Amino acid sequence: MDIQNLPDQLTIFLAEYGLKLIGAVLILIVGRILSGLLRKLVTRILGRLKTDPAIVSFSGTLVYVLILIFTVVAALANLGVEMTSFIALIGAAGLAIGFALQGTLGNFAAGILILIFRPFKIGDWISAAGVLGRVSEIQIFETVLVTADNIRITVPNGKIYGDVIENITTLGTRRLEVEVGISYSSSIKKAHEILLNLCRSDPRVLAEPAPQAVVSELGDSSVNFKVRPWVKVDDYWDLKFDLTRKIKETFDEQGIEIPFPQRVVHMVPTPEEPDN
Repeated sequence: MDIQNLPDQLTIFLAEYGLKLIGAVLILIVGRILSGLLRKLVTRILGRLKTDPAIVSFSGTLVYVLILIFTVVAALANLGVEMTSFIALIGAAGLAIGFALQGTLGNFAAGILILIFRPFKIGDWISAAGVLGRVSEIQIFETVLVTADNIRITVPNGKIYGDVIENITTLGTRRLEVEVGISYSSSIKKAHEILLNLCRSDPRVLAEPAPQAVVSELGDSSVNFKVRPWVKVDDYWDLKFDLTRKIKETFDEQGIEIPFPQRVVHMVPTPEEPDN
């Protein structure tokens, strides 16, 4: 390097690349500010439309990341970087990463499908991937459920969307079912009336659809009933426990026997042996 010509060379370099470098820095600064503003704008608009909080968060983050990527590409292009080769390099790297993270990308895709088709929302009780719980968070890669005994369970979105999803709360009502048996010596008609009256007298039982009390089976030692009232989702477990207790108490008061398994043993005496 010619030391004497260094100032001239520096001047030429700055003249050729200085403005491009300044332009690239300005593009990065403007892009960074713009991405933050657009994320807030998208979040505010979706919030006013009362969109699901999970979709609001995901959409805001997605807009932010996409604008940042576009900003970096624009800054590099301003510096004169050959974007064709750069994009090809990114594509090859993305392909390699994709093979290495197949499960993660599958969870990401499932998360997008969950947010689009919305088989459940935050606050719903669902059964999926072998887990029963209330939806606490819907994230990009995973969904967080909280069980009835307050255990936090994180389930990958791929497992949830690839399985049968039972949404327990979305329809607002459920049919409760309680099974009870009476002895063959007890009155079926009387037991039927008692069961229906217990359902109709409880304010938590819905009038429509009407509650049912049907003989479901003639068992080995009992006549079995199925009691089927309809209730709101929030009242399901309280009513189930209360109705089970009231059936036992009322049957005892009205003389309706609830049988339990019994075994009758007949003792047959053996003939005495003759004396020798």
